[in-house]
Amino acid sequence: MTFSIVARCPETGQFGVAISSSSPAVAARCSFAEAGVGAVSTQNVTNPALGPIMLSEMAKGADAQKAVATARDADGFADYRQLLAIDREGVSAIHSGPKALGIWTSAFGTDCAAGGNLLANDQVPAAMVSAFEAAGGALGDRLVAAMQAGLAAGGEAGPVHSAGLLIVDRQSWPYAELRIDWLDEACPIAALARAWDVYRPQADAYITRALNPEAAPSYGVPGDE
Repeated sequence: MTFSIVARCPETGQFGVAISSSSPAVAARCSFAEAGVGAVSTQNVTNPALGPIMLSEMAKGADAQKAVATARDADGFADYRQLLAIDREGVSAIHSGPKALGIWTSAFGTDCAAGGNLLANDQVPAAMVSAFEAAGGALGDRLVAAMQAGLAAGGEAGPVHSAGLLIVDRQSWPYAELRIDWLDEACPIAALARAWDVYRPQADAYITRALNPEAAPSYGVPGDE
């Protein structure tokens, strides 16, 4: 019921997750990332507890493969889970249990990995990886491009209703956390792309506002001089 991509930007050190599903609020349950550590997704009959386990392992120095293995072994229902992780070195790992739903598969690329279940076909993750590797711009731009490519390649077997984008940089809070939790008719990936287009020019300013309000730019709103 989900397709996602985890990725790292070697230039900025940012990590990110982009995800979409027919289920509601998929990003709230499946996407996790920590600055300086990595990014993970826990999906397909989701156990959200496995996301923090993977990040904790990588924070202690484990690579993505060890982190995924630890989370898989900590869960009594690993056959139902699909786990994706990427670490600070750009190493990625994926576990897909044999009881994952429908057509399920995964793909690996430079500084990224994609996976999905209940897919329209087995080429969706590969299309996402190819798009990520070919895209230019910021990490968010590349993640959005990957999601658009996954949808164009067939996406999920049925219509998707939610999507999300999570990016961490140097702070303990997200650089960007954009969620489309439910749309009945419109495409949540298109809505996510639009939300990123709006947020991207202001993302750095929000960091400045948090760290040094005196240096923050004005946006011309009432009371903001």
